[in-house]
Amino acid sequence: MLLTKLRNDGGEDLGKTSCTTEIQAAFILSSFLTFFSGLLVLFVFRIIWKIIKKWQNIKGTGIILELILSKKINLSQSRNLHLHGVFRDRIEMLLSAQTFVGQVLMILVFLLSIGSLVIYFINSTDPVGSCSSYQDKTIPIDLTFNVFFSFYFGLRFLAADDKIKFWMEMNSIVDIFTIPPTFISYYLKSNWLGLRFLRALRLLELPKILQILRAIKTSNSVKFSKLLSIVLSTWFTAAGFIHLVENSGDPWLKGRNSQNLSYFESIYMVMATTSTVGFGDVVPKTSIGRTFIMFFTLGSLVLFANYIPEMVDLFVNKRKHTSSYEVLKGKKFIVVCGNITVDSVTAFLRNFLRHKSGEINTEIVFLGESPPSLELETIFKCYMAYTTFVSGSALKWEDLRRVAVDSAEACLIIANPLCSDSHAEDTSNIMRVLSIKNYNPNTRVIIQILQSHNKVFLPKIPSWNWATGDNIICFAELKLGFIAQGCLVPGLCTFLTSLFVEQNKKVSLKKPWQKYFLSSLKNKILTQRLSDDFAGMTFPEVSRLCFVKMHLMLIAIEHKSMFSSYRCLILNPSAEVKLRKNTLGFFIAESAKEVRRAFLYCATCHGDVYNPELIGLCSCKSKSYQHFTETTDMLRKSTIKGFHDTERQDSFAGERPSMISNLSTKTRSFLYEDAECFDSSGMFHWCKATPLDNVILKRSDKSKHEFRNHVVVCIFGDAQSTLMGLRNFVMPLRASNYTRQELKDIVFIGNLDYLRREWRFLRNFPQIYILPGSALYSGDLRAVNIEECSMCAVLSPPSKTSSSQTLVDTETIMTTLNLGSLRISCTARTPSESEGMSDYFSGYFGHSRHRRIPIITELKNPSNIHFIEQLGGMEEHLPGTRLHLSTSFCTGTVFSGSFLDSLLATAFYNYHVLEFLQMLVTGGISSQMEQNLRKDKFFGLMDSSTTIMSGRRRCKLGLLSLNRTILSDIQPKKTFGQVFCGSLDNFGILCLGLYRMIDEEEHNPEHKRGVCGFVITRPVNEFNLLPSDLVFCAIPFDVSCYKKVTSCQGPYETVHIMSLTSEAPPDINYSSAVAPVDQKTPQPSNTLVHTLEPKPLSVSDSKRTLLTQNGKPSPQTHPGETTEKNEEESMTETVEEDTE
Repeated sequence: MLLTKLRNDGGEDLGKTSCTTEIQAAFILSSFLTFFSGLLVLFVFRIIWKIIKKWQNIKGTGIILELILSKKINLSQSRNLHLHGVFRDRIEMLLSAQTFVGQVLMILVFLLSIGSLVIYFINSTDPVGSCSSYQDKTIPIDLTFNVFFSFYFGLRFLAADDKIKFWMEMNSIVDIFTIPPTFISYYLKSNWLGLRFLRALRLLELPKILQILRAIKTSNSVKFSKLLSIVLSTWFTAAGFIHLVENSGDPWLKGRNSQNLSYFESIYMVMATTSTVGFGDVVPKTSIGRTFIMFFTLGSLVLFANYIPEMVDLFVNKRKHTSSYEVLKGKKFIVVCGNITVDSVTAFLRNFLRHKSGEINTEIVFLGESPPSLELETIFKCYMAYTTFVSGSALKWEDLRRVAVDSAEACLIIANPLCSDSHAEDTSNIMRVLSIKNYNPNTRVIIQILQSHNKVFLPKIPSWNWATGDNIICFAELKLGFIAQGCLVPGLCTFLTSLFVEQNKKVSLKKPWQKYFLSSLKNKILTQRLSDDFAGMTFPEVSRLCFVKMHLMLIAIEHKSMFSSYRCLILNPSAEVKLRKNTLGFFIAESAKEVRRAFLYCATCHGDVYNPELIGLCSCKSKSYQHFTETTDMLRKSTIKGFHDTERQDSFAGERPSMISNLSTKTRSFLYEDAECFDSSGMFHWCKATPLDNVILKRSDKSKHEFRNHVVVCIFGDAQSTLMGLRNFVMPLRASNYTRQELKDIVFIGNLDYLRREWRFLRNFPQIYILPGSALYSGDLRAVNIEECSMCAVLSPPSKTSSSQTLVDTETIMTTLNLGSLRISCTARTPSESEGMSDYFSGYFGHSRHRRIPIITELKNPSNIHFIEQLGGMEEHLPGTRLHLSTSFCTGTVFSGSFLDSLLATAFYNYHVLEFLQMLVTGGISSQMEQNLRKDKFFGLMDSSTTIMSGRRRCKLGLLSLNRTILSDIQPKKTFGQVFCGSLDNFGILCLGLYRMIDEEEHNPEHKRGVCGFVITRPVNEFNLLPSDLVFCAIPFDVSCYKKVTSCQGPYETVHIMSLTSEAPPDINYSSAVAPVDQKTPQPSNTLVHTLEPKPLSVSDSKRTLLTQNGKPSPQTHPGETTEKNEEESMTETVEEDTE
């Protein structure tokens, strides 16, 4: 073969020679010959090896070989095999980069491959038809690199288990097609570009090398490096192939259709083809090049359409979501972490931003463990003025530093109530609290907890501080508490829920009653410091004045004992509680602007003002305490005069009857004897532990357990289901402010294996029964005398792993439909009816012969309400938020845990409101009772009957009729304001709202539904009442609300108590003090008994009163347990704590 030297125009030697077709073929065929010959040898060797193995397995062959071979040969072969295995293991260790030498080896191979590729880029500037002579200094360097590649290839070959598979690997093909031509060049003393462009495929090793160097750590960076290496290697390799074939031309045409195309122009054409642009200025002319472009275009569509946008997205998101949050001086912000999803973020923003509508006072920094989805990204863009998303985890201090959690106003942790494992969800959130508190102990944390028994771990954190605003929102405790309140009083669940759920959307109203309900949704629980002019007045006086003069409904106060720093929340305190300066009041009102009047009120300047709008900041700069008595008298007179002017008529302008009375010796003895029936805190009824077998009912023994006016609870779960915490449902029904005769039997229907696991927490509560079965079977429902129940509660089952959001409520929906199909004849009077009730509601049942069983159903997914009923007339554009506008919610027959989402924002803005709601819902427990029980333990107050009895004397919520209770004595009672003032003046009863009947013919022309009522929260003062209206009231413990129909007999008397239900008015049997009708209830001879705080209060007495008014037991201490586990138990039976 002859090589022709190339010279420039001046005749100088360029060090290049012209490569003939034969030389080029020699370079290319060396690679193909090496590849196919090696592959053939490996196939032949494998076939021979299989034949030998098969031959050895033939019967008798092994014996012949054993006779032929000697022991020495066998030992030598085994020794060689052992050495070969050790050597092979060492090579594998090197190649796996598990040692330092192995890592250095891999990095060196990659760098040399990049160096060889750079040499190719340099040599590609020469014509393809030329060969570089050894005068070119790059050729010896490239030869040295390839010698090292050959050594590395040999190591990999020896370590490979499957040689054929190794031969077909990408890296092996690169070495086979690039190394042999180098040795050919050494023989010919010249080098040709050939297939050296395949070295670009070594760029696929870039992510592995970067991980070894620890240059990339996150999953996004690894993914980005992989995509980048794929794109670059594909571009460089394709450009090298185009550069070769276009400059060489088609072999069968002997290069006549070749074109002079540089490597850069080849890359340009490949990129234009990949982007599907194709400008047409550079195009392939050879048949091989055009064929390659045809197939490459199809692959480039996938490459460009998928990889490039994903790379851009990863690069942008990395810079966008991994950067640190910039804290601006004077700018408030909070950090939200945990369950960051589309649904949770939407619910949180809707509830958080409504508190400060139109004002950007607090920015929200979401800390998510995964990048946001496109839908979530859209939400953040819609609220870009309020929100910032940072990718990270609250479990890592580095991420907490990036969101500046130490400078945040609070850190809010959102839980996932639809998760399949509630315990795992709670533990992960508790670990987040630990991480945050360890990073900065002063950070305020508000956490959502799913299971109540997991609350015990949070107060054990050393830096946990209730006083600084750290708070727990327990879904199980609040959700079941709301449902339990709905079982006690019809509509009360809806009444309490409407105090913190707000409707922001415009709706079209078709029914008159819907306007009343929707208007009442504007009222919320708000707090405000009261004017110092109220100091020294009693709560009834202040509440009456606020209602008449300011149109404000004051329902509770934060009371501080004279000799103790402990503050407690008291609902409707008695006349014995005197207000002090700087007292915090709780109002039901529409806006904070309205309740501010209670702070700005001045007895001197506003004494003669009767327009609430005129009550503002007065000109008085100082107020003298020496005129305190005169101020108090002026307030009382102005209140009475204001009510005269407002209502034009007031029959209670005279002297108010005294609310003060002393407990007789006989009454004290009677109450003290009952003290043993309560738990150690005095907040709940208690009994000795009852064996499970004693409470299990049999379907065949229905005649032996004729229940009346009881509560039926439908449970769904099995032996493997997560416990829902039924103790939280039972505790409000066993609150000590109800007498033992007022307690209703509770019957659970469900799987016995599941209820056996729950029983360990229920065995110390009285009057609880279990029927093994299913609420889907009508026979089990009738076995518990379902037609005589006062309420049937259908609880949602624990979430399952495979459950979709639509199917999570399957059992509850089917049970509700099953219960709704049962009809009860209204002509057959139940034992819970009194004689006068049929006449009282005869107008409502004149046409209906049947009524439905009263039901309250729990829905996990609020959008499933359409499976139960249609939303009569209240149209709303977002189907997932329509539950609180449904007829079922208005009437108090449906509840969803989604309502509790708004409590997270409520707890941040005003944790006092959350404390107050917890006290109302859970039967009297507040968030700090545990600390005070622990403190008072050292004074021996846990065993004090005074503590227990003062715990009983908290107000209870009830539903009273205007005509069948003591409210009938109020005259006039045409408006809500008249009833409010009359009941407060005469009986100390605080009216909160109304439960008004929906006209049957208007609501259901087919008479299939029966009569039901809807809730009106805080009607206006001039709201006209109907004779059938029922009033939500906060009733003092010692007030008997029902008229006596028999005379006293001895120290006790028989009282016929009016019954109330939600579905059928003649059977409405819920009130705060309801006992089964026609049941004889022993009462002390003095029916209006009012407990007084001694004046002045002693230290011990003040502690006793405050402890039981609004103390809160430790989350780790169940009722009936002492707060110290190692101390002597105060009760005989205690409840074990579930740590499962």
